[in-house]
Amino acid sequence: MPERTTTSGPTTTSRRPTTSGPTSSRPAPPSRVRRLLVPVLVLVALLGVTAFLLLGGQDGGGDREGSGSAPTAGAGPDDQAGAVDMPAADASEEEIVSALDGLARREEGDPTALGEVDAPVVMIAYSEFQCPFCGRFARETEPVLVEEFVEDGSLRIEWRDFPYLGEESRTAALAGRAAAAQDAFWAFEEAMFENQQPPNSGRVTPDFLADVAEGVGLDRQQFLADLESEEVAAAVDRDFQEGQSIGVTGTPAFLINGRPVMGAQPTDVFVQVVEEALAEAEAGR
Repeated sequence: MPERTTTSGPTTTSRRPTTSGPTSSRPAPPSRVRRLLVPVLVLVALLGVTAFLLLGGQDGGGDREGSGSAPTAGAGPDDQAGAVDMPAADASEEEIVSALDGLARREEGDPTALGEVDAPVVMIAYSEFQCPFCGRFARETEPVLVEEFVEDGSLRIEWRDFPYLGEESRTAALAGRAAAAQDAFWAFEEAMFENQQPPNSGRVTPDFLADVAEGVGLDRQQFLADLESEEVAAAVDRDFQEGQSIGVTGTPAFLINGRPVMGAQPTDVFVQVVEEALAEAEAGR
């Protein structure tokens, strides 16, 4: 099997699905259950986002257990750098999905994206480094998607920062962008989730993050300088504002060709949704 490789400075890190854990073995659910499960999950998530949009986006705060407060990415209420213009309140489901699909950036050379710019399916992942469910997705499901879909050009994964769990979330998000400035975001992401710290433990400090960065081959001084840069902060705030404007209140949250899938669902759910999106893309050609 080909490996996912990320090169940063003198070191190269690789990620491939494990061959012994429960994710890699992934026993397929009965076909009837599988056919029913995915549409229900996607429909429920879509209706939730649609309801948010129809209500005018009044609840922008984090609402998961342990969040403790409203999102704290650092962008003020008047900062609309990443805000999204969505359809009117009477828009159809198709119009909403199309608008959400339009959030895919498809920027050539984007260090926070994996996969081909012209991949038929784009998964936008609103995530953050303190979220344990984001960690589970990154460790168990993301490697499977990379091996099965990203490496053959079918899927592109675009990261979005949604640091809503506290100040350490924002610091970690800035660190991810600082790693991206050295073209090593995915190596840093993998290292952070492999050694994930408990939320708001007081351990996610600039020194801790610089140690992680140095461990994947980054220049420590450049990393620390980028950690303080306005450009890095603006990138984090843009992502956060984008997520808030479409109704994201917790992580992980995903858009797969515009269709929401909320939470760290089982790997088979993501595989099925990507396969369905591929089939739709092929039919629409």
